[in-house]
Amino acid sequence: MFAVRLHAFGGPEELRYEEVPDPEPGAGEVRVAVAAAGVHLVDTWLRAGRTPGPIPLPELPTVPGREVAGTVDRIGPGADPAWLGRRVVAHLGTAPGGYAELAVVPEARLHAVPDTLDLRAAVAMIGTGRTALAILRLAEIEPGDTVVVLAAAGGIGTLLVQHALSLGAAVVGAAGGPDKVAQVRALGAAAVDYRQPGWTDEVRAALGGERAATVVFDGVGGDAAAAALTLLVPGGRHLVYGWASGGPAEPVPGIDSRTLAGPALAKLTGTPEGLRALESAALSAAAEGTLVPGVQPFALQDAGAAHAALAARATTGKVVLTP
Repeated sequence: MFAVRLHAFGGPEELRYEEVPDPEPGAGEVRVAVAAAGVHLVDTWLRAGRTPGPIPLPELPTVPGREVAGTVDRIGPGADPAWLGRRVVAHLGTAPGGYAELAVVPEARLHAVPDTLDLRAAVAMIGTGRTALAILRLAEIEPGDTVVVLAAAGGIGTLLVQHALSLGAAVVGAAGGPDKVAQVRALGAAAVDYRQPGWTDEVRAALGGERAATVVFDGVGGDAAAAALTLLVPGGRHLVYGWASGGPAEPVPGIDSRTLAGPALAKLTGTPEGLRALESAALSAAAEGTLVPGVQPFALQDAGAAHAALAARATTGKVVLTP
């Protein structure tokens, strides 16, 4: 098979598309012919040699990637033979191996993919979707809320916008660049370009008040988040799920800031069984059409370009590799 391997920590150029031996499933495992592999910002950190919280650095060489969707083509000893030939999706946890034409997956991590759901959408929901649902459940958005979503054209941001709108909240999505702004508007939300001067004034105008936001969803951090915090009413909620800019914004007195990222989110979502329930709910929401993930595909051999684009915040939706 062909796979993308990392031989040395460093830049995107260290990701090499190579022919490697086919993996064989062990006890309680299946092998999946991969149709879509998810790319996460955490993957870019691991590639560079940074340890994001509880995820250890892999031994090298390694095949990165922790989210796969495809068709089961081989069954390991003890695994249920009924999986053979079925469309599945799985989050591999801390184990790598997804950027490949074939991936070995523990049977316990498998989810069957409904016939109505595209495999690229399924791989978007198994990780990014479950995270978005966890954030939304903890946020408890109500119809009277006015919501600002930073990075609103991203994989998580797109889902947050859709859900908040479905609840009847007023929503303004902040995204970087005219193309991303247009994508947010296509979801039905007001949208502004947070890379432009005076973008917070545009948000205030869209919300009909000088300081009218009750909730800010923040996956960006840094200066953009600091500016967004000036939009919140006293006692407003600042829900942080990442800081793509490099670091979180400083807390503001009188604002309810909660971090829903990494170990904090894992603690709040509870046990692995809790994560699996979120995965099932995310897949069901996508199959029913209540949440529609955005997907930006790259060919498997272009994994380095996908990493570079993701790190430069030049992507929209979930980045997915297709063998």
